[in-house]
Amino acid sequence: MNGPWLIVGLGNPGARYAHNRHNVGQMVLDVLAGRAGSRLSSHKTRTQVADVRLGVLPGGAPGPRVILARTTSYMNESGGPVKAVAQFYDVDPVSRLLVIHDDLDLPAHTLRLKRGGGEGGHNGLRSISSALGTRDYARLRIGVGRPPGRQDPADFVLSDFPGRERAELAVTLEHAADAVEHVVTLGFTAAQQRLHSA
Repeated sequence: MNGPWLIVGLGNPGARYAHNRHNVGQMVLDVLAGRAGSRLSSHKTRTQVADVRLGVLPGGAPGPRVILARTTSYMNESGGPVKAVAQFYDVDPVSRLLVIHDDLDLPAHTLRLKRGGGEGGHNGLRSISSALGTRDYARLRIGVGRPPGRQDPADFVLSDFPGRERAELAVTLEHAADAVEHVVTLGFTAAQQRLHSA
């Protein structure tokens, strides 16, 4: 496969949601775009994209071509734009798509690479699986932990990371960006082994 990778960071559009736990996937995209010296710009597929090269290959050559993308729709309508941008760039979702998303079932700031499986109640993933007609795409799960006490999980993920977590969040975003670079330069399985043995 010589086509580009498509890296999708999930979240909701607009400043109101920008620092929510639910938008951590989009935060990782911003780190990746910054590393590539690029910014995401509007695209006709109801997304914002940056066409970049990520990472460094053995010998020092620039890493592979990658399309960074975030939807301009709300989380539960992510599927249509993700399908459209994958088709536009001729990306095979099963082999060249990586979706970055928040995960309530992982402790805060834990990272896990996963391919396929269920959506764990995540509306963004459910929308993407439905639109693509497959669950067999790769995901980078970023743990946000469980809400305290009786707080509604929906309210929890739509709240900002607290100030006391900001420093740790910055480290988490860098580690997540590293994991994405490893996926595109080393391959999914090698990147998964490297992440999970760290």
